[in-house]
Amino acid sequence: MMLDPMYRGPEPGIHSFRSEARLSQIDQLFTEGDALYEAMLASIDSANTVVRMESYIFASDEVGWRFAQALVKSAAAGVDVRVHLDAAGAWGSTSSSLQRYLRDHGVQLRWFHRWSWREPLRYNRRSHRKLLVVDDRVAYIGGFNIHRESSRQCYGESRWRDTHAEVSGALAADAAYLFDAFWRGHRCWTPVERDVRELQLVSNHSRACRHRIRCLYAEAFQSANERIYLTTPYFVPDLSTLHHLMACARRGVDVRLLVPAKSDVPITRWAAHALYASLMSAGVRIYEYLPRMLHAKTVVVDRHWATLGSANFDYRSFFLNYELLLATTAPDDCERLHRQFCEDISASRLIHGDRWSGRSWTNLPLEAIGRALRRWL
Repeated sequence: MMLDPMYRGPEPGIHSFRSEARLSQIDQLFTEGDALYEAMLASIDSANTVVRMESYIFASDEVGWRFAQALVKSAAAGVDVRVHLDAAGAWGSTSSSLQRYLRDHGVQLRWFHRWSWREPLRYNRRSHRKLLVVDDRVAYIGGFNIHRESSRQCYGESRWRDTHAEVSGALAADAAYLFDAFWRGHRCWTPVERDVRELQLVSNHSRACRHRIRCLYAEAFQSANERIYLTTPYFVPDLSTLHHLMACARRGVDVRLLVPAKSDVPITRWAAHALYASLMSAGVRIYEYLPRMLHAKTVVVDRHWATLGSANFDYRSFFLNYELLLATTAPDDCERLHRQFCEDISASRLIHGDRWSGRSWTNLPLEAIGRALRRWL
C-alpha cells in the first residue's frame, strides 16, 4: 500500500481504507527487548512487499547490525525497505559504516531534521516515534529503541525495562499510512477515530490539535473514578497536567507514579524530585523502580483505558517532539498493563513523605536546576 507522490492526506471525514473490522486487542505485549527484537526480525525476514521502520536510536552495535543485515536481506529480495531515523537521537550511535551499508544495499535511509544553519530551531523538534510496519499486516509500536541496552543477551541483567506492542489487521494499515505521511513530510495526518475500535493510534500533532497526547491524558484523568497508574522514565509535566493528577488524587482516585530510581538523564530526575513533595501532599503515591533503568511509558486508567508508546511525561513529548501512542479500551489489554504495573511496583520502593522532607539539603540546588530547566527537558 503506497501513497501517491502528490499525497496530501485523506479528505476530511474520509478514511484511507474501508475496513470496519473490530480490533479486539493487542496481539502481543513485550517487556523484554530480546523477545521483541526476535519477533521484529522474523517479521522483516517474512516481508513480501514493504518494510517501514522508524526509530529514535538505531545503534551500530550487536542489535543494530542484526537489524541492518535483516533489512538489507529484504531489500535484496526486492522488498521496498524504508528507514526513517531521528538525526539527533541517532547522532553518535549510528555509524557512517552502518549508514553506507544500508544505502549501498538498497535500503532507503532518511534522516529527520538534520542540522541546518538556515533553520536551526527545527533541530529542537525531534521524531521520537518507534514504529515497524511489515507488508501492512503487522506493526510494532512502543518505547524500545534499537540498541544493546535493551537486550539481556548483550547488556546483561541491567538491560533497560521497556514496553512495546505487536498489532495487526486494520491498525497495521493505519500505521503504514502514518509512516508514509510522515515520510513525505505530512506531520499532522492521523487516522480517523471510529467508535468501533478498541485500539487507536494517537500521534501528538493533528490538524485539529497540536498537543493531542497532552489533551488525551487530560480527558482521561478528568474521567478517572478509581485509579491512575502512570509509568514514565522522565516525569517533568507542565503545570496544567500536574494539577490534573493532583486534583484526581485529592478527590479519592488512587494515583500512583512509577519512575526509575536511576536515570540515564540525571537532570530529569532532579526536575521530578522537585515535584515529589507537592504530589505526595495531594495524595499521589510515588514509586522508584530499583532493578534497572526504567524506560517504559504506560498509563492505565480505571482498568478500562490504557496507553503505551513513545511519549514521555514531559514538556518535550507534550509540546515539541513527534510521538506515537497506542490507546486501548480492550479489557484484556488494560488488565495486562495493570498486572505489569503491579509487578513493577513490587520491585520498587515507595517514597515516604516524612523521609522525603528530611532528605539532605545538598539535593535542593540540583532540584532547583531541574525545575528551572524543565521546559527544555
